[in-house]
Amino acid sequence: MMGEMADPIQFKDEGNKHFQAGEVDKAIECYTKAIKLCTDKKVLAVVYRNRSACFLKKESYTNAASDASKAIDVDAADVKALFRRCQALEKLGKLDMAFKDVQRCSTIEPKNKTFLETLRRLGAEIQAKLKTSFSTDSRVQNMFDILLDEEMDKDKKEMAANNLVVLAREEAGAERIFQNNGVPLLLDLLETGKVEMVLAAIRTFAGMCTGHKARAMAIIHLVGIDKLCSIMAVDNEDIALATCDLFQCINDSLTGGDRRIYGKEEALVLDASKDLKSILMALLEMVASKKVSGHGRDQALNLLTRNVPRKDKKDPDHSKSLFTIDHGLKKILKVCGQIPDLPDQLPMTENTQLIASVLLDKLWDDLRCDPERDNYREVCDEYIKGKFDPNDMDRNIHAINALSGLLQGPFEVGNQLVGRQGIMEMMVALCGSEREVDQMVAVEALIHSSTKMSRASFIITNGVSLLKDIYKKTKNDKIKIRALVGLCKLGSAGGDDYSMRQFAEGSTEKLAKQCRKWLCNSAMDTRTRKWAIEGLAYLTQDADVKDDFVEDDPAMKAMFDLAKSKDKTILYAVACTLVNCTNSYEKKDIMPELVQLAKFSKQHVPEQHPKDKKDFIQKRVKRMLKGGVISALTVMVKADNLLLTDQTKEMLARVFLALADDPKDRGTICAHGGGKALIPLALEGSAIGKIRAAHALAKIAAVSNPEIAFPGERIYEVVRPLVSLLHPERDGVQNYEALLSLTNLAGLNDKLRVKILKEKALPEIEQYMFEDHDHIRQAATECMCNLVTCKEVQDRYLEDGNDRLKLLVLMCVEDNEKLQRAAAGGLAMLTAAQKKLCTKMTLVTLQWMEILQRLILHDQPQIQHRGLVIVYNMLNSDDNELAKKLMESEILEILTVIGKAMDNPKRQIVIDVARTCLVKAMDLGLIKPFTTPS
Repeated sequence: MMGEMADPIQFKDEGNKHFQAGEVDKAIECYTKAIKLCTDKKVLAVVYRNRSACFLKKESYTNAASDASKAIDVDAADVKALFRRCQALEKLGKLDMAFKDVQRCSTIEPKNKTFLETLRRLGAEIQAKLKTSFSTDSRVQNMFDILLDEEMDKDKKEMAANNLVVLAREEAGAERIFQNNGVPLLLDLLETGKVEMVLAAIRTFAGMCTGHKARAMAIIHLVGIDKLCSIMAVDNEDIALATCDLFQCINDSLTGGDRRIYGKEEALVLDASKDLKSILMALLEMVASKKVSGHGRDQALNLLTRNVPRKDKKDPDHSKSLFTIDHGLKKILKVCGQIPDLPDQLPMTENTQLIASVLLDKLWDDLRCDPERDNYREVCDEYIKGKFDPNDMDRNIHAINALSGLLQGPFEVGNQLVGRQGIMEMMVALCGSEREVDQMVAVEALIHSSTKMSRASFIITNGVSLLKDIYKKTKNDKIKIRALVGLCKLGSAGGDDYSMRQFAEGSTEKLAKQCRKWLCNSAMDTRTRKWAIEGLAYLTQDADVKDDFVEDDPAMKAMFDLAKSKDKTILYAVACTLVNCTNSYEKKDIMPELVQLAKFSKQHVPEQHPKDKKDFIQKRVKRMLKGGVISALTVMVKADNLLLTDQTKEMLARVFLALADDPKDRGTICAHGGGKALIPLALEGSAIGKIRAAHALAKIAAVSNPEIAFPGERIYEVVRPLVSLLHPERDGVQNYEALLSLTNLAGLNDKLRVKILKEKALPEIEQYMFEDHDHIRQAATECMCNLVTCKEVQDRYLEDGNDRLKLLVLMCVEDNEKLQRAAAGGLAMLTAAQKKLCTKMTLVTLQWMEILQRLILHDQPQIQHRGLVIVYNMLNSDDNELAKKLMESEILEILTVIGKAMDNPKRQIVIDVARTCLVKAMDLGLIKPFTTPS
């Protein structure tokens, strides 16, 4: 019918009908069609006014104001349109404009109470806002005066700087700073060059740019991208990190972090693509610039890693990665190729080259097709080949070091280049060089290139003798330790397979002993000692080495201390060593039948080392806990650095899970902050890592006091990881321990119960109540028992057409007493909260009376008490027929026997409830009072 109409009046009338019926979307559709067809200005004004009312209902205030304005353009005295625009403008925060509109309304209709009330209210709001603005303006000016006063007291300056940063984090405060000449004043602070002043200015800018696209763009143009880059380039870690955060805030606001609704004209003006490209180019320039400090370079690489590759691989646009490869790949390779021991190198921190490798890896992963990957390889190949020079050894080692960077990043690319003619020969030649720096670079490259088994087998044949030769001949410990790590890596090529040892019996233990000796040598620099941990990361695949390491307290503590240092390149090696020592790596279950079959067919069968059995693992775990492993893990997890990769997080989660295996150790883990450290691991990282961390959280929350294990607001963050373990794909142990921990949390307070329901755990918990496995069914029922105080849960039990209540009633006669207790407890609370459930309980099964009798006759006081509470709830349910039925049954006799019993401290609660039931029955007139013989 609607499709046949061609008259705008008909569409308008149809829209009015939809609006009156509350069908706002259909009304908008009709009014829009009327607007397209209408030529009469007066009718058009009415339609626009009506559609404005629809947009107000939809809370689309920009559109509502626009439509009302179009109606006012036709008739300036259209009081309805004026008032609708006033309402829309008020919601958009434009109080002064809204006030003008309602003022005109009250002039046209001076007796309209709604207009007068709105006029009064808006006037008061504007006055309050002006008062706040003036006070904020004066506060802002006062803060700048203090900060720019050379003679002002240091404490006052610090307080003013902190106040300015706090003010900038609030939208109103940020806008006042911006409007009140804030940007030039902040630039003055930057010009002072004093660290505290620069930090205050940068952090204030970050607050002003957060979530506000227009302001972020204005600040970029007023301050300048080059200026911000020059600040980030300063050799000060705090300033570099603060400027990095500012760039991140700007990027987020320009790429969708701003949730404001702009009109079409404003949206055109706020096209951020040019600014984003300029920022990307500036960061790429910083990567290989000698003017940039090591900290500044780290942050430039961090920003590129965070913002260039796609976060979601389903997004088809990866143009930023392609642009970065074309304009910056060689610059990143230049960073990887730097040799800190040579003069005239780029300033770097201990983390710079590994951050560059991570960026190389992420760019490679972001490519979508073979031609793009071929181009990436060609750029790398061209760069490394271009550096080779028979007459310049420094250029050669730069090329080999760049190759090491690729091997630590996109290994596939590096591995192919290692196989190219001349590369391996160059490494061998450098190993034989008289210059120690050449040997060091070549040995590192050999280590990185032997990551894969196939390459390792080549190097075992060709490189072991080379590395042994270097190890014996060199007097430089830095080279000696690297050669040792190379030998360690090749010696561990068989993994934990006892039968595939590469070296002779005892050789790996000797290598490990030397690694431990270097690790404990505090006179050595951190970078060199780091290589000792790299060696142990490989050698601890051998169970003898694991045992020796955890028995060596100084070595273990030295590793934990290094894990807490600023050098974050160490994280992965420490995590590998801990995974090996706790045997928490992924192990496939091997069927005995397949082992026999493999032996029969003379196939290789992996053998387990005697010291890799459970009792040895448990001893190692106890030693590590005693040695302070948890405090090291908590520091490692806090590393706000891209070097804490998903793979490293997964390994740390595996270690935590292994450490939490024994319930007796979980208190120790909590006492050292392990519970808090697990939360970020359970929320971010690889899918397997998050599951392992969530499982460790479940183990802790199931047996500990959650308020102590996860203090403050952190307790609410634990819920989501625990609920993730209720998924059908998780194993039974994970389901069971998650249910136990959720039961523990649900017993604490209403806020936690609501959080559990918000995470959509209820359907999963209900599902496990039907589980065949007794322990899981019991845990799910106990959890439900703690959740039934929530209205949402009660409503589910009130719904018809399901067996929820029936299941709970039937569970009351199960053989498992814990399950009985939980089910009866749930019923007792449900029937107390919802009287209708008392009647419904009698309809779900014919055996309800018999079940109730069995409960109140139970020999366990806790179950008996719950049964008696259910009886009381039924008597108190306002269902007289039900109460009468109960008192006409054997239940009256049972209540009488229990109620007449002598007081007994062990059963007093049961006796008291039975007596309360009898008193209630008397009040209802169903039984007569007891009479005692005279």
